[in-house]
Amino acid sequence: MRGLNADRSCPVSRKNAPSWKGSVMICSASSKCWLVGGGLGPADYLTLKAVKLIQEADVLVYDDLGTQDALQLAKEDCEKFYVGKRGGRESIKQTQIDELLVQACLKGSDRSIVRLKGGDPAVYSRATSEIAALTAAGIPYEFVPGISSVLAAPLLAGFPLTDVNVGSSFAVVSGHNVEGTNWQAFSDIPTLVILMAGKNLAVIAQKMAEVHRMWTKSTPVVVIRDAGLPNQREWRSTLQNIAEETQGEQLSPCIVIIGQVAGLYC
Repeated sequence: MRGLNADRSCPVSRKNAPSWKGSVMICSASSKCWLVGGGLGPADYLTLKAVKLIQEADVLVYDDLGTQDALQLAKEDCEKFYVGKRGGRESIKQTQIDELLVQACLKGSDRSIVRLKGGDPAVYSRATSEIAALTAAGIPYEFVPGISSVLAAPLLAGFPLTDVNVGSSFAVVSGHNVEGTNWQAFSDIPTLVILMAGKNLAVIAQKMAEVHRMWTKSTPVVVIRDAGLPNQREWRSTLQNIAEETQGEQLSPCIVIIGQVAGLYC
């Protein structure tokens, strides 16, 4: 990873003296940080505003986006910093990413700093840590929404996320911390969307079959890997059989949808 100056001070002169907005100091010598949603990876799923900001970026701090499409939109002299995290791989610490953003912004007020995140920038993205660091340094920021796989993956697999008859509501949960999650809390929700569930799919399926009031072992389940990418793959099964049918498969990065909507139009 390319390093940045570790001096976190805000250079102050009569011209760029920090101002206060509410209880937050705004450093006029810093650039604004844009926290941009990169969508599903392919450029087709970027918003027009995201494309414009990427094209204008002087610094691009980006995650594991699945493809290089968005990076190819950046200008030649744009500084690019890869900070992606993927389970099972060594990755940069979140505090280092926070510091990287702060230092990039403090290098001057005339630069465009883009933090490009997969999907939507505020859905399981650790954005709170980054905006806390930016706020503490008096650096302004703005979110630019992106298409989350939570909403897009079901459509790309051919079924709606909600249905007036079999699934009028849904919940989204991380599949990382299986034992620390109160699965009983989802017992009355007709559709459950689970992100980052690849390694724990078998345990999750078992727990949900035990606690859900409306589900049985025959409740439909769809696992969608690499949603929106050319190599997208789906596994369609039931709570009882999904673990066996995906055994030995490389599931990550995937999204899991459990509920009657997952059985529509199959």
